Amino acid sequence: MNYNTDVLVIGSGIAGLYSAIKISEFASVVLVTKKEKSESNTNYAQGGIASVLDPSDSFENHIKDTLIAGAGLCNEKTVEILVKEGPSRIQELIEIGTGFTTHGGKLDLAREGGHSFSRIVHAKDLTGKEVERALIEKASKTPSIRILENALAIDLITEHNVKNLRDLPISSRHCWGAFVLRNDTGTVEKIISRATVLATGGIGQVYMHTTNPPIATGDGFAMAYRAGAKMGNMEFIQFHPTSFFDPKPGNKSTHSFLISEAVRGFGGILRNLSGEAFMVNYDSREELAPRDIVARAIDTELKKRGEEHVLLDITHKTAEETIDHFPNIYKSCLERGIDITKDMIPVVPAAHYICGGVLVDEYSRTSLTGLYAVGEVSMTGVHGANRLASNSLLEALVFAQRAAISIKNELHEFPVCREPIPDWDDSGTLTADEKILISHGFRELKQLMSDYVGIVRSDLRLEFASRRIQLLYNEIEDFYKKTKVFDSLIELRNLVTSGYLIVKSALLRKESRGLHYTLDHPSPDNSDEPKDTIIQNTYQKS
Repeated sequence: MNYNTDVLVIGSGIAGLYSAIKISEFASVVLVTKKEKSESNTNYAQGGIASVLDPSDSFENHIKDTLIAGAGLCNEKTVEILVKEGPSRIQELIEIGTGFTTHGGKLDLAREGGHSFSRIVHAKDLTGKEVERALIEKASKTPSIRILENALAIDLITEHNVKNLRDLPISSRHCWGAFVLRNDTGTVEKIISRATVLATGGIGQVYMHTTNPPIATGDGFAMAYRAGAKMGNMEFIQFHPTSFFDPKPGNKSTHSFLISEAVRGFGGILRNLSGEAFMVNYDSREELAPRDIVARAIDTELKKRGEEHVLLDITHKTAEETIDHFPNIYKSCLERGIDITKDMIPVVPAAHYICGGVLVDEYSRTSLTGLYAVGEVSMTGVHGANRLASNSLLEALVFAQRAAISIKNELHEFPVCREPIPDWDDSGTLTADEKILISHGFRELKQLMSDYVGIVRSDLRLEFASRRIQLLYNEIEDFYKKTKVFDSLIELRNLVTSGYLIVKSALLRKESRGLHYTLDHPSPDNSDEPKDTIIQNTYQKS
């Protein structure tokens, strides 16, 4: 079955659901999600949403904190938009039915690393799950939103899919929807739309250890790049300093359990295995330093001491306080044999968030007419070279709202394709009977990226990674062209493309800035204004 709709939304995290809800007020929406509706990076966000809600705080303070964390690469205009429009979006979440934690009748505002004030609105330590619950409930009851679950987008539809339009320049390219694999039937469907919103989330599964769920396979990044959209700052990967380290041999999951930033804001102390608090040796803010500094400090301690993990200590807090603030972390650690009220938590950095992505303007418009990107897949410029804690869900809300405003104003001005868009054609391809190639490809890519494109980089490591990833890319593309598509092949293809973009961007940046730290260029380049790394695929697809 093929579909026609006003707007196609790809992804069902906070950015996708909020976009769909706002757009449904004036247009029909088809929302596709590759798994169940609730599976997304949002669902695993523990800390909360940063916003100026305390009268003693100010927009100027939040802007300043964001710019400092961004290490000179933030877009000041979009940061101001983020901060000033944030409180209204929080209020809308409350009106939709999100149950944030309160204290004495007021929102309970927490403080996290890099923030100068307590401004994190949260729902205990499962904020993302509560926000997702409220948005899913709202979207499911909205008649103008059609939700297709277990539907994996393969590629965006543009002029390159239309025989008579293939030779048009990429600078004038439009997006008219996407081809989507329905996992329940194995069929590929065509969804035609006037506007398309990418809200596909993150890229964490490109690394061996990540806090992201298994669905975070860089789909939106890869599809947008293949379609010719401009990409920016893909080298800036935020490694969360504190994911749970499981010491059991052979039990190193590719989805690490996250120990929230809020635990350090609560008073948690990082210690090496000798029990020494070490953050004082790296930054005057100690445990409240931004994530990149904390992650590098832990990485240095591990390499210096030859140890596999460090310890996060909140045993000096009362058990009642700890359990009240972090019931999910307490329960999850207890299931893993750690009572956080008595035992220190073994932690290790894990890939968590990417600050770059599909380049967009202040209304979430990409370089392709009719294509928008919101949430983690986008690069609005608010994060610069390093995201301030709990600004990500806020960014998703604010710029999803702005995408909806733009779509409302421009939807009927977007040109429709005057040529027939062909259905998906997989004639001549074979059913895969060599799936070992896929599982090996996943392992090879994750190991390659973790070893050579991790927290600390070098020119030599990046050049090795570049050569190997190009070979892997060629192998997967060849296999893809010969084979009927299936979910893990599509995801591996997208991850390899995403890894290629990260490596290419990292090689372009000849300095250390924010989340990109390289041994060959250990200092920021202050000879000129800091620049974004912009990449665009300009070849013509056939």
